[in-house]
Amino acid sequence: MSDGHDALAWRDVRVRYPYQSEDSVGPVSLAVRRGERLLLLGPSGAGKSTLLSTLTGLIPGTIPASVSGEVRLMGRNTAARTPAEWADTTAWLLQDAEHTLCGMTVGDEIAFALENRALPESEIASAVEAAMTRVEIPRQWRARRTASLSGGEKQLVALAAAVAQQAPLLVADEPSAHLAPEAADRLRRLILDDPARTILIVDHRLDGLFASVDRVAVLGRDGGLLAVDAPGPLFRRYGTDLAAMGIWRPAAAELDAMLAEAGLVAETPPLTVDDALRAIDPPPASTRKAAIGAVSRFVAGRTLPVPEAEPGEVVAGLFGAACAPLFGPTVLEGITLSVRRGETVAILGRNGAGKSTFAASLAGLLRLKAGRREGQPAGMAFQNPESQLIAGSVLDEVAEALAADMPAADAAREAEHLLDAWGLEGLAQRHPFELSQGQKRRLALLCLAATDRWPLLILDEPTAGLDAAGVDALARRIAALAVADRAVAIVTHDMDFALRTCRRAIVVGNGTIIADRPMNAVAADRALLERGGLREPAVMPAMRWLGRHAPC
Repeated sequence: MSDGHDALAWRDVRVRYPYQSEDSVGPVSLAVRRGERLLLLGPSGAGKSTLLSTLTGLIPGTIPASVSGEVRLMGRNTAARTPAEWADTTAWLLQDAEHTLCGMTVGDEIAFALENRALPESEIASAVEAAMTRVEIPRQWRARRTASLSGGEKQLVALAAAVAQQAPLLVADEPSAHLAPEAADRLRRLILDDPARTILIVDHRLDGLFASVDRVAVLGRDGGLLAVDAPGPLFRRYGTDLAAMGIWRPAAAELDAMLAEAGLVAETPPLTVDDALRAIDPPPASTRKAAIGAVSRFVAGRTLPVPEAEPGEVVAGLFGAACAPLFGPTVLEGITLSVRRGETVAILGRNGAGKSTFAASLAGLLRLKAGRREGQPAGMAFQNPESQLIAGSVLDEVAEALAADMPAADAAREAEHLLDAWGLEGLAQRHPFELSQGQKRRLALLCLAATDRWPLLILDEPTAGLDAAGVDALARRIAALAVADRAVAIVTHDMDFALRTCRRAIVVGNGTIIADRPMNAVAADRALLERGGLREPAVMPAMRWLGRHAPC
C-alpha cells in the first residue's frame, strides 16, 4: 500500500480506548504521498482526532489506548521514536489552541518547539520573526502573554508556532474553527501554498478549502474508511451518503446535487458556487424553470423565511457601556443597544475585535468599566465547552442542568430523552471529557438550552467542531427558542450559519459597534464586510443569480 514516496501511512489500523467495548477507529488503510494535501472528513465522534494522534505515537504513548495495525511516518514505524522526537518531522495545529500554548509570551510560544530542538539562538530568532510576518501577527504582540489573547488570536499564534517549525508534515485539526473569515483565508494560504510540505487537515469549514486539496478521505460513523477520492468526484458520487451521515459538504457540492436532480448535470464537478452557476448562466429557455427552481431551493435552505412576528419586550441592554475582559483594559466604548424576546442576533467581527468581551458584558458576566446594563442575567455557552462540564457522566451533566426545574427522577428521565434528541444517544454513562470536541459542544449547548431560566442565551462560537448534523440540529433549536419567545445572541465566524439563523447582525470593530443592521443587509454589503474582516456567505452568488434571472 505504501512506498518510499509516502509521507505517512496507516495499514489496517484500529484504536480502542480503555474500558470501551468497540473500536473508536478502524479499520483504516490510507497513505498520503509527500507533498500531497489530504482533507479528512467524518461525522462528530468518528475518530478523526484519534486517528491523527496515532501519527507520532501520542496514542498509545501518551494517551492510553490499544492500537493494532501499522502506522508509518516518513517511511519509519512511528514506534521507532517518541512523540517528542517526531517534532523535527511533524508540526501540529490542534483543534483547541489551549492544548498547544503554554501560557508564555507570544514570542516564547513561537520559539518553544525550536528551542526544544536545540537550534542556535540566532536561527530561532530569525524563524520567529519570519513566522510572525507570514501569519501577519503584529510585532508588538511579541511580549504579550497568550492568556490575554482572544480565542482566535491564540489560534493565530499556534499557527505561527507551527509555521516556524518548518516541518515537512503539517497536521491541522480544525485550524479555522475560531478564526474570522479574513484570518481563515490567510491560514489556508499559508498551509496550502507550500508545495514542499505535506498537509493533513481536518476541517468543517470547506468553502474556500475545497478547491485547494488534492484528495478527500472520509471516515464513517463506525470509524472505518468510507471513501477516498479527488474532491469534485468524491462529493458528486458520495454526496447523498455524506449528507445522510451528517458529514459536511461544501456549498458547491450541495448546489451541484440540486442542479443534477433538476436534470442539469455539469460535465465537471464544480469547486465553487460560482463555477456551478456559470454552467447555467444564462439558463437556456428549455431549462430555465428547472434551473431557477434548483437555485431557489439551495438559497431557501441557507436563509431564513420571512418572520411571522416582530420581536417582543427588551430582555437585556447596554447603555453607554465600556466593556473590558477580566483584569484587562477597555476594548469597547460607548456601547448602547437592546436585545428583545424572539430575536436572533449575530455578533460578528475580526479576531480580537472584542466580540467575546461584548457578549459576556451583555450576559452580565463582566463588570462594565462605565455605563450600565439592564435586564436579567443571560445564560452563556463559552468557546471552550470543557469550561462548562462539571459532572461525572453525560447523563448527570444534563440532569443537573434540569434539577432546578423538576424532581431528580423526572430530570433523569428528561435527560435521557434530550440526549437522544441532540444526537448524543449511547453516551449517557461516558465521562463528558471522553467525548469528541463536537460532542462536548453539543452537550454544553444542550445543558444551557434545556432549561428556560434564562430569557437570553448567548452562544460563543457554537458551531466550532460540529459536524453538519450537529449544526442542522443547532439551527433548529435556535429557531425553536425564538418561536418560544427566547432571545439568542450568537458570536460566530461562520457567516453562512449567521445568515441561516439570525435576523440581526452586530459588527464589532475599531473599539465600538460599526454596524447594527439586518443580517441579510450585512451579508450583501461588501464594503462593510471588508471593513469588519468578514467574508460574504457562500450562498450570496446564488442570491445574486436569482436577482438577475428570477427577480421578485
